[in-house]
Amino acid sequence: MTEQLRENYFLAVRISLVLILEVYIVLSQFILIKASAGVLLLLALFVGTMAAKELTTQSKRWILFGLSILLWMVMLVTLGKEFLLLGILLCYEGILYRKPGLLWYFIPLVIACVPSNIGISVQMMITLFLAVIYIQHDFIVESYRKQTKEDMLLEQDLKHSMYEKEHEMQETVRRELWMAENQVLEERTQLAQTLHDKLGHNINGSVYQLEAVKVIMEREPETSGKMIQAVIDQLRTGMDEIRAILRKERPEKYKLAIIQLEKLCEECRQKGIEAALVTEGDLSKVPEKYLEIILDNAYEAVSNSLKYAGCTKIDMKIHVMNQIVRCSISDNGAGCTEVVDGMGISGMRYRVRDVNGVLSFNGETGFTVNMLLPL
Repeated sequence: MTEQLRENYFLAVRISLVLILEVYIVLSQFILIKASAGVLLLLALFVGTMAAKELTTQSKRWILFGLSILLWMVMLVTLGKEFLLLGILLCYEGILYRKPGLLWYFIPLVIACVPSNIGISVQMMITLFLAVIYIQHDFIVESYRKQTKEDMLLEQDLKHSMYEKEHEMQETVRRELWMAENQVLEERTQLAQTLHDKLGHNINGSVYQLEAVKVIMEREPETSGKMIQAVIDQLRTGMDEIRAILRKERPEKYKLAIIQLEKLCEECRQKGIEAALVTEGDLSKVPEKYLEIILDNAYEAVSNSLKYAGCTKIDMKIHVMNQIVRCSISDNGAGCTEVVDGMGISGMRYRVRDVNGVLSFNGETGFTVNMLLPL
């Protein structure tokens, strides 16, 4: 059933009812004797006005409806009471436009009680049949359509709300990444300034002393030796200060790993793939070597998902427990039943095996890479 037919099915039902009633009336014995070209023309005009009023504007619809009533009155007066059935149908058409209460749908039963050659019982049965059809449409089908429309609007609102929340989340991630990058730049600037402040004078003093040693080296060898030793001690002190500064300023490895994974998620989102990173537990307990394995395998898994899976979503999860680190990278793509060990998969297996870990794959629903790394 096409969309247009679904929208206009009740119009087709009503036109079919008009045709059926007209054929029934014409084929009745009384009308068949008196049938003529004029009668058939009136019936055709009646059908035409009934159909045309549904395909025009609201104001013209009432004009055509009035013309239908006029044609029915002409047939009723000139041809007999058998055309009461068409009048009953017109009553239901008027009720359909006005949409009053349920009791109005039983008023045409009064018209069905008017005697005619068709018989009151037949007229009552046909009227009840029409009442059921119109009541079903107005109180059941229309109610269902209204509910469907409301559900569709609600679904659109939910989708819009989800889109806005997703957009807000992406903006939050971008801001956090921007803040992290700014923090890294600030730390680099601070490190450069600290190195300059702490070591600049130290190194310059050492240079001046060496210049002085060069001048007095032959004349005062003992003094020159002492000055050279002082420069050596000063430079050693400077090296100790550099190490102390670097230990203080260097960010923790796991924080850099999280930033890199977040950047990987952001790159996926820029390609239209929904991506998210979820972490649980104390990441500071994860050894640096494990973080490198997780990063390398995550890049490989995400690259494979983008190339082969045809996915729209990628999830990365890291769960730090007491004696094990569990990491999974999953997508909602096509999946696969058999994993072929190419260079990428072999590299992932080697890295995990090197720390006595376990690597497994699941391709039943999408594709998932699972890593278990013992602490």
